[in-house]
Amino acid sequence: MRIGVDAGGTFTDFVVLHDDGQLETFKLRSSRTDPARVILEGLARAAGKRKVEVVHGSTVATNALLERKGARTAFVTTAGFEDLLEIGRQNRAELYNLTPAPRRLLADPKLCFGVRERTYHDGAIALRPTAAELARLSAKLRRARVQAVAICFLHSYQNAANERAVVKQLNAALALNGVYLCSSHEISPEFREYERSSTTFVNAYVGPLMESYLDNLSRARNYRIAIMQSNGGFLSAKAAAKHAVRTVLSGPAGGVVGALETARLSGFRRVLGFDMGGTSTDVSLADGAPRETTEAMVDGYPIRIPMLDIHTVGAGGGSIARVDAGGLLRVGPQSAGADPGPACYGAGTDATVTDAHVVLGRIGAAQLLGGAMSIDVERAAAAVDRIARGLKLDRSAAAAGILRVANANMERAIRVVSVERGHDPRDFALVAFGGSGGLHACEIARELGIRTVIVPEHAGALSALGMLMADAVRDYAAGVLGRISFEKTFGALERLARRESPSAEIERSADLRYRGQSYELNVPWNAANPVRAFHREHERIYGYATPEREVEIVTIRVRARQRLAKPALRRTPCRKGHLETRRVWLDGGWRTIPVPQRAQVVSRDNAGPALVLDYGSTTLIPSGWKYRNDRAGNLIVTSSA
Repeated sequence: MRIGVDAGGTFTDFVVLHDDGQLETFKLRSSRTDPARVILEGLARAAGKRKVEVVHGSTVATNALLERKGARTAFVTTAGFEDLLEIGRQNRAELYNLTPAPRRLLADPKLCFGVRERTYHDGAIALRPTAAELARLSAKLRRARVQAVAICFLHSYQNAANERAVVKQLNAALALNGVYLCSSHEISPEFREYERSSTTFVNAYVGPLMESYLDNLSRARNYRIAIMQSNGGFLSAKAAAKHAVRTVLSGPAGGVVGALETARLSGFRRVLGFDMGGTSTDVSLADGAPRETTEAMVDGYPIRIPMLDIHTVGAGGGSIARVDAGGLLRVGPQSAGADPGPACYGAGTDATVTDAHVVLGRIGAAQLLGGAMSIDVERAAAAVDRIARGLKLDRSAAAAGILRVANANMERAIRVVSVERGHDPRDFALVAFGGSGGLHACEIARELGIRTVIVPEHAGALSALGMLMADAVRDYAAGVLGRISFEKTFGALERLARRESPSAEIERSADLRYRGQSYELNVPWNAANPVRAFHREHERIYGYATPEREVEIVTIRVRARQRLAKPALRRTPCRKGHLETRRVWLDGGWRTIPVPQRAQVVSRDNAGPALVLDYGSTTLIPSGWKYRNDRAGNLIVTSSA
C-alpha cells in the first residue's frame, strides 16, 4: 500500500493506492498548530498498523517562512560581508514608489558573524580560518543561544575547504546543544553569493522545524515517510530534514505532476495547471514536461535550487472579501483558513469565495465531502449581506461580484506563467483541480480564450495523487564558472548520485549564458557540442540567438531519477439514477439546471449548463460548453462557441 498526503491550509488530502490498484480518497480538516496529528490520524484510518509507504507534501517549511516563525538562526560568512543578506540586490519591486516599505528581514543583524578567511574566484585558498577564531565564534554562538547556523563563504562553490573546516569545528562545539548546521556548498553550491546565502539561510531557518516535524511522524514506525520536493520528485525524510528548503513548494509540486500525468492519459501534453484550494491558487505550465526554474522568489527571498515554475496568488475558497476605504471590493490575499474557515463552515464570520458560491446555489447544504460535512447556508448569506450593504447591492449581485474579483486575480496569475513566458494560453488545455478549481475553470478559460478544460476524477485531491505519480529525485550541482574541463566535475557529481541512488537514471544538464549576460538558461548536456542546445533555447525564449558570441558555462547539474510505476487511472463505471436539479445563479440570473453526480456523466457530449458533483470538488459548466467523461476518468469540458 502507498499513500499520498497533501497538507493544505483548509483540508489535508489522502489518496490511498491499495494492493489491488484501487484508489481511495478522503479529506480531514487541517490543523495549523499540529499538522502531524491530522496526518497520523489519516494514516491510521487508511492503513491501521500495516506497513505502508507515504509520500507527503508538507507546508511546514512554507508556513514557517511566510509567517516568520522559523528558528533563531545565525549567519556566518566571510568577514566584511556580514550585511550581505540585508543589502541583497538593487532590484526594485516597485519602480515608481519613492517610499517603499522596508524589506522584512529574516536574519537578525546581531546574529550575523564574520570569519577571517578568503577563497579566490578560481578556488585558490588565500586565507584559512584559525583555530582560535573558530573557538571565539563557537563561544559567541553559544552565548547567543541560536537554534540554527547557516554558513556561506565567498566562492565556496569553487572550493569548500574553509566551509568544511568551520562546519567541523562548530559540529564539535555545538552538537550537545542540538544546533542545526548547514553550509552553502551542501545546500546550493552555485555562483552568486547573495542567492546562495539566502538559500542556505532559509534552509537553516526552517530546518529545525522540519526536523522536529519529521521526528513526530517517524514515531509511527509502520510508515516509511518520503517528502515531496519543489522539483516534482520526492526524497527520503532524512534527506528532507537536511535540505528543508527543497520542500518550500512541496504540495503545489505534487499538483503539477498530477495535472500533467492525468491530462496525458486523455491525450493532452500542453496543459495549464489551475490548482485552487482553500487558501491560495497555484498555476503552472507544462509543454510536454513541467517548466523548471532555479531562480524562484518566495516572500521576497531568492531560493536558488531546481524547482517547478509555479506562480501562487492569494485567491482560494477561503479568501476573505472586504470593502476597502475607497468603496471597492477586494478579495484576498487574507484567508479564513481551516480555523475559523468560511462562514458557511459554522465558525467564521467573514464572507469568503466559498460563501459566495453557497449564496449563488453552486454549493449545496449537504454537498461537501459527499455529505459528510454540513454547510450553514444562513450564516453564509449573513456574511455576504455585510459585503452587499457596503457595496449598496443586493445579496446575489454582491456574491457574483466576489467571484468576478477572485476570477480576475486568478486570470492574471495564469497570464504570468503563459503570456509573460512567451506562450499563448489558447494553445493549452486548462487542468482544473483543488476543491474549488472546477467552480471557476470554465469562466476563467472563457476570458483567456481557452477552449478545453479538464477536471480529473480525483480533482479535489490531485496534489496528493500526483505525489504517488512522482519519481524519487535527487539534484546535484556544481558552480564551474571560469573552468575549462567539466567531465571531472560531472564524474564527481555522478559518483555521489550513484552512492545515494544506486539504480537511478542519471540526467546531465548545464546553465549557460552569453558572456556578459546576467542570466542563464538550463539545457540538456551534450558533451560533443554543449552550446548548440543553448543557442536553440535562447532563440525560442527570447526570439534571437547569436552563435558567434562566446558562451559561458556557469553551473553543471546532475539529476538522479528513480522511476516508479504510476497508479492506473480508469473511469468509474457509469451509474444511472435520479438526476437532481437546482436553482443556480448564472449569467446574471437564477436558472434551474441539472446537477449530476460525476458517475452519472456519460461518455458522449452533454450540453451545459450543469453542476457536476464529486466527493472533493464541484464543476460548474456554463451555457455554451459541452462535457463528457472519458476513458481515463477525466471530465472533458469544451467550448461549443
